[in-house]
Amino acid sequence: MKKDNFQGYKGDSLEILKKYNVRVWGTASIKTHRGTFEGTVLPRSENDDDQHIVLKIITGYNIGIDITTIENMVETGYKKANYKIPEKEFPKTPGLPKVKLFGTGGTIASRLDYRTGAVIPAFSPGELYGAVPELADICNLETEKVFAVFSENMGPKQYMALAKAIGKEIENGIDGIVIGHGTDTLHHTGAALTFMVQNSPVPIVLVGSQRSSDRPSSDAALNLMHAMKTAGHSDIAEVMVCMFGPTSDEYGLLHKGTRVRKMHSSYRSTFRTIGDTPLARVSRKEIIPIKKKYNHRRKDKNVKILPYFSDKVTMLYYYPGMRPDTIDALVDAGYEGIIFVGTGLGHVNKELYPAIERAQKKGIHMYMTLQTIWGYVHMFVYDTGRDMMAKGIIPAGNMLPEVAWVKLSWVLGQTSDPKEVKKMMLTSINDEITTREPYNGYLVYQGGVPQVDEFVRNVHK
Repeated sequence: MKKDNFQGYKGDSLEILKKYNVRVWGTASIKTHRGTFEGTVLPRSENDDDQHIVLKIITGYNIGIDITTIENMVETGYKKANYKIPEKEFPKTPGLPKVKLFGTGGTIASRLDYRTGAVIPAFSPGELYGAVPELADICNLETEKVFAVFSENMGPKQYMALAKAIGKEIENGIDGIVIGHGTDTLHHTGAALTFMVQNSPVPIVLVGSQRSSDRPSSDAALNLMHAMKTAGHSDIAEVMVCMFGPTSDEYGLLHKGTRVRKMHSSYRSTFRTIGDTPLARVSRKEIIPIKKKYNHRRKDKNVKILPYFSDKVTMLYYYPGMRPDTIDALVDAGYEGIIFVGTGLGHVNKELYPAIERAQKKGIHMYMTLQTIWGYVHMFVYDTGRDMMAKGIIPAGNMLPEVAWVKLSWVLGQTSDPKEVKKMMLTSINDEITTREPYNGYLVYQGGVPQVDEFVRNVHK
């Protein structure tokens, strides 16, 4: 009898594994009503149901097999998972730039053990060199894990700690900084660090991956190489997000921290510059600037670290029929700032006016942004906009809603004086508000349109 190994399985799925004497990490041939599948049986999360068995097939993808379809299972082999990645000493090469990688959580890079199906996270220089040996040709790498949280759990505490850590590394003479980060809130952190770390003499690059390293289409390693190339060799000394450009492996794009947004839940090319063009294209061989104007790398160590943030700011996404008690509840809860995400040119319904007036009397700082994402708030056009400005809501130009939330939080972490808050909010620090949007800063590829179909067919997605 084989030794039991049924990690995470319970109920009916556990009974099926026991019936056919198949273990987790065992290679198995599973015959079902829909055909026969072969691969490695993977562990199940404790929160998953008990009606499926997870199999990693030969292509590297995971599939779930409904146990009610199973006719027979045979374990054809077994290899216990080894979670330790082989380390190789990261070589130090004279003349290459020194780059610091900060880890915030998640998997920066990883290696798949194809014998077992295990995904092994890599973080130390030796582990990263074992997983992505190409990094040694780009830079001399140092790493430091500052947090171990999913990106949705990143917040003010982490923003401020990162800003201070960045300042320390710049003071120590680092040539560039990379921050490994989950993609869901990558753009929020990019905006926060843009305001907290000003006038940096070196590139600060946030990077993540859309697809885990156990998938054949993973973007983790290439994104990491692009980010290291940027941090060590780019002349662009700004807070940037580095992710895939097209969905193919051609190049990455560097996005300004205040003008970038995650636009797709699963595409590798999910990050897009909004209302502007990206800063540059990056490949393993070169960095090609797209914008002519940017902050250039310097040899000094002068940087402004401003780690301030108030947790009393919220973002209110307007919807038709929104009731005034929504705003009243926020004010009663002690919020000091509200970023409205309004319709069209920056509108909400008139039923909210009394609550807005009550918020104004209590000194709540209120700013308007747009649901349309692209474009500017124009509150002078219709009576609705003029009425709201008279009641204390201030238009925030073409600031993205989440950037406006970050900035108002940062500002209120320093002052609550209405005039000073308004001055700081409407004074652009790094293109969070621009004087105009370029003609090619608004591009939506809509299938079915002849010109777009031709472009996608002849160029790439």
